[in-house]
Amino acid sequence: MDNLLKKLLKNRLKQDFYLRETPLVAQELLGKLLVIAHDDTLLIGKIVETESYQSNDPASHSYRGKTERNSAMFGPVGRAYVYINYGIHHGFNIVARNIEQNAGGVLIRALEPLQGIESMKKNRKQKFSDQNIHDLTNGPGKLTQALGITKEYNHFNLSRSSHIFITDDILTNQQTFAIGTSSRIGISKGKQYQWRFFIEDNPFVSYFKKNNS
Repeated sequence: MDNLLKKLLKNRLKQDFYLRETPLVAQELLGKLLVIAHDDTLLIGKIVETESYQSNDPASHSYRGKTERNSAMFGPVGRAYVYINYGIHHGFNIVARNIEQNAGGVLIRALEPLQGIESMKKNRKQKFSDQNIHDLTNGPGKLTQALGITKEYNHFNLSRSSHIFITDDILTNQQTFAIGTSSRIGISKGKQYQWRFFIEDNPFVSYFKKNNS
């Protein structure tokens, strides 16, 4: 684990990666790896689906201004913004915006699990076979449960943390893929923005998004 963790940290995304237009960051996060280091276990998933939200966007948590809940979105880029949805599921976002926006974030909607899969299955508290393994992390609430992401990660600095971070893909080396776009899922406003991005034909993209793309 130590050697792999060192390699992953060497390729960890720096803060300036996130200091750009939020939709652009959302697209370029596709194919990157989300890494959680738990004791002697690495939980790693490839990002295959994202959504972009920013301060001038009526669908964004930041649209009506800063609150205790959304304060991370107004803070430094490259930090985690974790919230609870419907009082049950956690949503994991990365703060990203250019200097013209007051707030912005990228919601990680789906992952392709690559390492620590047995631990992810235990965290989900369900049985998964080869036939339904694509359901393990193909949704924002599913992936946070699988990786053990809770509100304790809110405000974590992903560009400096060795416990949770985003890195280039050094495991599969898939450099090219087609990117699909659509309106975001589960919103009533801002539907005109095509700010949901996903890797086309990836089986771990969430089911509902594939049917709405």
